[in-house]
Amino acid sequence: METLVVGSGSADGWPNPFCGCASCATERGSGRLRTHTSLLVDGSLLLDCGPQTPQGVQRAGVDLSDLRHVLITHQHPDHCSPAFLLFRSWITDRPLDVVGPPDVIEQCRMWVAPDSLVNFVSVSAGDRIALAAYDVRVLAARHGACGTSVLYDVSSATGRVLYATDTGPLPTQTVEGVRGAAFDQVFLEETFGDLVGQSPDHLDLVSFPEQVRRLRKVGALTQDTDLIAIHLSHHNPPSPELNRRLSAWGARAVDDGTRLTATLADPPDPGGKTPSSRHILTDPSSRAEGIRRTLVIGGARSGKSLEAQRLLAAEPDVTYAATSYPAGDDSEWTARIRRHQADRPAHWVTVETLDLVRLLGVPNGALLVDCLTLWLTRVIDECGAWGEEVPADREQAVETKMDALVLAWRGSARRVVAVTNEVGQGVVPDTASGRRFRDLMGRLNARIAAETEDVRWCVAGRVVHL
Repeated sequence: METLVVGSGSADGWPNPFCGCASCATERGSGRLRTHTSLLVDGSLLLDCGPQTPQGVQRAGVDLSDLRHVLITHQHPDHCSPAFLLFRSWITDRPLDVVGPPDVIEQCRMWVAPDSLVNFVSVSAGDRIALAAYDVRVLAARHGACGTSVLYDVSSATGRVLYATDTGPLPTQTVEGVRGAAFDQVFLEETFGDLVGQSPDHLDLVSFPEQVRRLRKVGALTQDTDLIAIHLSHHNPPSPELNRRLSAWGARAVDDGTRLTATLADPPDPGGKTPSSRHILTDPSSRAEGIRRTLVIGGARSGKSLEAQRLLAAEPDVTYAATSYPAGDDSEWTARIRRHQADRPAHWVTVETLDLVRLLGVPNGALLVDCLTLWLTRVIDECGAWGEEVPADREQAVETKMDALVLAWRGSARRVVAVTNEVGQGVVPDTASGRRFRDLMGRLNARIAAETEDVRWCVAGRVVHL
């Protein structure tokens, strides 16, 4: 099965022609123009047809002379521009299936003659139809902005594809409907990028990885699935940064005109389980790159905690180790902790502890430590090692705990991400205890980094790989 990504942009495209924001300017400067989202499968089956789709096909160096089936998700004009039926009728009247919700079919009928060979097929979620070589399952979308909207699961003897554009968080029946599907390709919408919570009818860079986690949990996504983000808008960061973030979830964005080939592996067994050749991947980016440990370092409000949480956002099992002091009577600290808690995915388990050695020794599930700086602060407290002059035995007690942490970090079998502060780039502390803490923190950061495959430095919300 060969899939041509005709378009991967949202309704206004990316860049938006009327916009001069940094995202649009960067994409425009690179010559990257994304038009209305649409796919062409094997040259004969078209998924959505906006006004820019026919020309997008030609820009990719092919034509629609072999088109036999058109599947339309909903009636928004960037997905359903039925004038193509009129233009086609000027050239040929070969048989063509047009499939979509009832309001789409009604909109399309007026563009063909009564005696045309176009076959209109009205569908709704839960339907299953056969189109020549293709088996099409119709799935529910969460897109209440207009009429009825659906998603499509398309399979043939040579591959299986999920086309899931223009939808908010996937309905439960849709996720259950693809249990064990082990798709070759999944095209999942990601419209709003960093504009989080803008619309219940679209996904963003917070809700997107949550859908990835759900699809992975039921075996619809596997280690072999090519996961492509589509319906992209300028609310996303420029493509290089977008792909950097998507890679943490085993996803990517591709340019319009990209050709992708799917090769069907062993089909799911009758019990709905994922075949052994396509096991569910719990950490796609890390496994692929040999990365198990990540250290995220930066100054205050640099974006380091957000970056750490992004890395694990699609994981099915995450323990969040919070090393901060209990809130006590400090209202500002209490509010700060609550904001951090609200930012975490609901299925994560939070453990407030300093016993990182024990958590690092647990073999399963991902672990996020936030942060090593507060851990060291509290360890110094426990060891009574503050002050202008500290007895040697107390200094040694801190060093011993640091040694144990580094050893546990080195030997941990978990996928683990730790956050820490860069404390050596400000003014020199004016107290001996402050200078001692700066030195201890710097040494701990360097020792952990030396045992880490992936070290990331955050500055002003930007991320640099070290």
